[in-house]
Amino acid sequence: MRERALDDSMEMMDRSRPEATTEPPPLTRAQLVVLLFVIPTAMALLTVAYRHLDTVANGVSRPFMAPLVEELTGHYGGVLVLAPMVFLAGRIGLARRRWPAHVAFHAIGIAVYSGLHTTLNWGSREVLFPLVGLGDYDYGDIPVRYAMELPKDVSIYALVFVIAALFDRYRASRDRELRTADLEARLARAQLQNLQAQLNPHFVFNALNTISSVMYEDVARADRMLAGLSELLRRALQASRRHEVTLAEELEVLGLYVEIMRARFGERLRFDVAVEDGLADVLVPTLLLQPLVENAVRHGAPPPPEPARIEVRVRREGDDVVFEVEDNGPGLEVDGWSGAGVGLANTEARLRGLYGDAPSMTLGRGRLGGLLVAIRIPLRRNSAHALAPEEAWTGSAS
Repeated sequence: MRERALDDSMEMMDRSRPEATTEPPPLTRAQLVVLLFVIPTAMALLTVAYRHLDTVANGVSRPFMAPLVEELTGHYGGVLVLAPMVFLAGRIGLARRRWPAHVAFHAIGIAVYSGLHTTLNWGSREVLFPLVGLGDYDYGDIPVRYAMELPKDVSIYALVFVIAALFDRYRASRDRELRTADLEARLARAQLQNLQAQLNPHFVFNALNTISSVMYEDVARADRMLAGLSELLRRALQASRRHEVTLAEELEVLGLYVEIMRARFGERLRFDVAVEDGLADVLVPTLLLQPLVENAVRHGAPPPPEPARIEVRVRREGDDVVFEVEDNGPGLEVDGWSGAGVGLANTEARLRGLYGDAPSMTLGRGRLGGLLVAIRIPLRRNSAHALAPEEAWTGSAS
């Protein structure tokens, strides 16, 4: 019940998830700290080192604190003015507007930035120079200073907006990649659900057809088969809410199906299961084995009176789990999976959907002389399940 509730809640989250937009995701706090403090501080210190070494190289004596205060106020002042302008451009969606809007915004932006930046430099240094023992600060002829700072401010303004545009493009591209991956995952999930939806009615039809073939010959036997089918459908519906179940659960469903088949064929059906110890909690695709056994019963039985023999083997090989279903029938000649019938073709498609394009299912001839279906999947465990294989298997070998 808890797993069903979890699946239902995930589906509700998927349905309620808003449509993806082209807006890049907001900056994180760490990114803001880097952009607004770390980078300007590093650039200021590098410039201070350059200016101090330049005075030393020229034999000029000037306190180290002077370029330090000048560069820190210049860089922090630039951030204080430019950061709101960059955020304003993003807020109004400047990148999506036509070129006249860009020209108007940046023409006003450059004038505002240069004027405020130069004013902040002048005012902050007038205050800080006396506080650190450097005396009065002389910024020179102020009108000339505004004109002198303008070319440098234009360069800085352009560089910052180019970097901001490239950064936004990177974030938007990464967001598109995430959305694409999410859509691909949803498509794969939908394909798996479609394949599973095809398999369930096919299985029910075949089981009912089997029961109808004996109901007029032996009512009691048909009644037992119906009771078994009811339990089998209950288990199968519980499992069908997930794409994967534990091997123990899969063997329970398989055991119920085999009992229905035994009720029909009696001693003509001989069925053996061999499961390596320690694999009961391994995750396997839902209804993995039942379609293979059904195919063996329908197509792999030799002509009477020879009994039909079906063997199911599960073992571990390295980091994989190998499943083998073998019969003693005439074998199966197929031209690709399209000729293998709904059960085999559907199972192969589901395996590709779950585990990719790696060859995980093969057909061949086994030691019993009939068809051998071998499946290899990655070994993954469900730690919440701890049944032993013999506890999971409800049928008995005969």
